Amino acid sequence: MLDNMPRGTICIEDIEMGMTRHLRKTVTDRDIEMFAEVSTDHNPVHLDDAYAQDTIFEGRIAHGMLTAGLISAVIGEQLPGHGTVYMGQSLKFLGPVRPGDTVTAEVEVIGIDHAKRRVQLETRCTVDGKKVLIGEATVLAPSRKFD
Repeated sequence: MLDNMPRGTICIEDIEMGMTRHLRKTVTDRDIEMFAEVSTDHNPVHLDDAYAQDTIFEGRIAHGMLTAGLISAVIGEQLPGHGTVYMGQSLKFLGPVRPGDTVTAEVEVIGIDHAKRRVQLETRCTVDGKKVLIGEATVLAPSRKFD
């Protein structure tokens, strides 16, 4: 990771509308191979140069869920951070991520329910400023009162 912001926890009591956190990561061939191994998704569009050349992408691409996993990293490490529980996530894939691309994954607080400790986050990933993934997440944030 290139400029992952400080890790830790932001408790529900300290979360504010509009807060953002992000990380940047260059996706490598090794990342794609490891994701294929862990997920058991060995689609040749991710792993086989010759096969992928004949697809609409005209080359290999990273798994979409590998890119989405970077959103999970921001949520689990930064905002809200350690102790956060994922409740839901919507995703829309807008463009491919290729080996060697540097992805910026960002989350922004768009809703807070203090009584239920729920936080709504706008989620997005970009490559060279172009959106490749957008969505929204709902998470259960940690609280100083209970954790």
